[in-house]
Amino acid sequence: MTGPDERALLRLAAMNPATALARARDLLEAGGGILALRVAALAAKELGRLDEGLSYLHRALESARESDGYAAAQVRMNLVGLLTAQGDVTGALTHAREAETVLRGADADRLAANKACALARAGRLDEAHEVAAEALPRLREGHDPAALNGLLTNLGLARAFLGDYDGAEKALAEAVAVGEAAGMHHQTAMSKGNLAFTVSRRGDVPRALRLFAEAEPGLSGERWAQCRFDQAETLIMAGLPGEARLLLTSALDAATANGYRCDVADGYLLLAHAELADGNAEQATEAAEQARTAFAEQQRTGWMLLAEHVLLKARWTSGERHAILLRSAVATAERLANGGWVDAADEARIVAARVALSLGRPAGHLLTSVGRSRGPAPAQIAAWHAVALERSARNDDRGAVAAVRAGLEVTEDHVEVLDALDLRARAAGLAAELAELGLRLAGSARELLAVEERRRAIARPVRVRPPKDPERAAALTELRSLSAGHTADTARGGAPSVLSANLEARIRAQTRRRPSGALPPRSAAATEVAAVLGDRALVELIAIGTELHAVTIAGGRPHRHHLGASDEAVREIGLIRFAARRLADEVDPQTLSALQGAADRLDRLLLAPLRPVVGDRELVIAPTGALHGLPWAALPSLTGRPFTIVPSAGAWLQACTRTSSDGHTVLVAGPDLQHTEREIASLRRLHPHAVVLEGDDARAERVRDALDGAALAHIAAHGEFREGNALFSRLRLADGPLMVHDLDELTVPPHLIVLSACDVGRADEDDAVLGMAGVLLALGTATVIASVTPVRDEATPAFMTAFHTAVAAGLPPSQALAAVPRTTATTGFLAMGAG
Repeated sequence: MTGPDERALLRLAAMNPATALARARDLLEAGGGILALRVAALAAKELGRLDEGLSYLHRALESARESDGYAAAQVRMNLVGLLTAQGDVTGALTHAREAETVLRGADADRLAANKACALARAGRLDEAHEVAAEALPRLREGHDPAALNGLLTNLGLARAFLGDYDGAEKALAEAVAVGEAAGMHHQTAMSKGNLAFTVSRRGDVPRALRLFAEAEPGLSGERWAQCRFDQAETLIMAGLPGEARLLLTSALDAATANGYRCDVADGYLLLAHAELADGNAEQATEAAEQARTAFAEQQRTGWMLLAEHVLLKARWTSGERHAILLRSAVATAERLANGGWVDAADEARIVAARVALSLGRPAGHLLTSVGRSRGPAPAQIAAWHAVALERSARNDDRGAVAAVRAGLEVTEDHVEVLDALDLRARAAGLAAELAELGLRLAGSARELLAVEERRRAIARPVRVRPPKDPERAAALTELRSLSAGHTADTARGGAPSVLSANLEARIRAQTRRRPSGALPPRSAAATEVAAVLGDRALVELIAIGTELHAVTIAGGRPHRHHLGASDEAVREIGLIRFAARRLADEVDPQTLSALQGAADRLDRLLLAPLRPVVGDRELVIAPTGALHGLPWAALPSLTGRPFTIVPSAGAWLQACTRTSSDGHTVLVAGPDLQHTEREIASLRRLHPHAVVLEGDDARAERVRDALDGAALAHIAAHGEFREGNALFSRLRLADGPLMVHDLDELTVPPHLIVLSACDVGRADEDDAVLGMAGVLLALGTATVIASVTPVRDEATPAFMTAFHTAVAAGLPPSQALAAVPRTTATTGFLAMGAG
């Protein structure tokens, strides 16, 4: 077999490896020779059977040595790729050197594609780029799309590793186009996965995740493992190291089982990064040592530098601060830079600078060559943080503030492409240390409020309006059905469904792939807040290290207050929440006394110091951290006093701009609550023209659709806040739960919504305020009434009737809520948003 037939069979190994392997075996049974062995080897590799592929090539090489030197060189060309995957990079490059003295024309260029891959895996990035770039013009003029696709892919990866993301994306996009035009689905998927890797390093996580999802079904064997590794890196950069660890574990198992030792070493390096991102310095060190050992065994000296880089960062994270670490960091940075690892070299220089500053030594010279406008966003943010620290150490506070501002701008640009609220919250965490430095540098109340507002705005979009996603909607419907079944099973003592967890993972994945529908972050200036407050006062609580501070604005003037230790507040909040939960089941005098004592102490810590400034004004309170979960109405200073709880001053300003429409009123009754019928019946008398959904009519999608465009909505149902998974918090309805994710489908959310349910006012992810109430505010609801504690069913009808009566009489929701007498059963209800 020669000429076109030979090329077609070799191309089939890339396009359809299973079919190619079957045909090659048929040829071998019929007496086929070297070509059949080569095709069988290439197909077996793509199918994840590396050892089998190598055995075919060794047979082919033995046969070719006896008869055909050129055929032997072709076999060596194929051995370069398989030996590289096996981890024998030295052997691969030896075969490449022997083959390149023989091969000519298109074969020489095919060899260049394989050699470029081997050089990149060896960590010889400049050489890999040079080899690929030199062969590219000839392959573009030839007629071998498989070789061209492979060369472009390897060229793109070399450029990505060198930090040339524009060049990398250009080469990989061309590789995808070549593969698609030639109908090479397997190689197209491989190129698309590598394009996703590059896009991820540029910070566009949603697009990267979309590309990974498109690529993975077309991959198998080594390519599938590599795609999983690259996805894991994306999740680490997105602040999800726990999820990355799960991907890495499965991919490492597959790579180990199939003999892909090169990928196994890469996997351990990524696992070290995941552990480090999760705060596990000891485990990170262990994984990095495994990676370094594997790289050494494979003689991949360039990649050993990357393992040393992780070990350096682990030492810093574990608390080492001495001159030995400083010298190690400087030396590691120099070796990384010489090896072409630009981004890693910058990170090592940053570690060196941080160590130097901790020792009281100069650090400016270590940061002069660090890129602050290139590379992944986390590295840029870390660079600006180090610059800010260095300037602050030189008492250049103005320069330090400018560096903090620049780092926060990088963070804002980074989160702008993210739609998923959990990704935004995690991405905002990248700038946590930087923002805290900015808070420490703030000299006045205005400056302190400006930094804090900017920090909070990064974590919270002003408004989310994603495109409709039928696949995600279908998964939500399926999850709802399973959840309803699980509720019934649980009542009968059954176990939860494993399918529910899988569906939740699918929904999260779909959400994270969406392009951003958020407007740019909105922070609030003191003058702007003062103009809207009128007779009210703002209280924004701010954590700086272990201390709580507050900025108040009252009578048009901002003030700064130091309140005390945040640990004390957290302790009292824990006591109040524990007592409120017990009192929801049974009124116990001892528990009630404990709640009142904790509330008194917390009141003295948080509000008493502010009284000379805020007086008895109505308050707009922007809590921080654990304070978001406080039932604020329990504090004596707030008894009978109008107040509203907001994620930030900027979020409050935005809520205040939302004018009430002439929309309809919706009343919803969920199942299995004894007093819901009485509650809804009393509200029907106040709103005789309301849309009422109860019994079988109170189905989740029907309720969601009824909420769209409503001026007022009231839902009485069982509620559940999902700790650590707040976007799956839910209200139980007739056919299953209405979840936070369902709210994304609203075009115009209700202006005022009352959630008469347990716990659904709670939030997660710190000041990102993820939860049902927080997301409704982000979507455009002006005011949410919800409880941050359990609610006693029998107490709500009278309480809610009194509240709605006051609102119908013209009182704003916050004032109406303040006018209703409270019991321990209703202490948790808060007005959130505009109030």
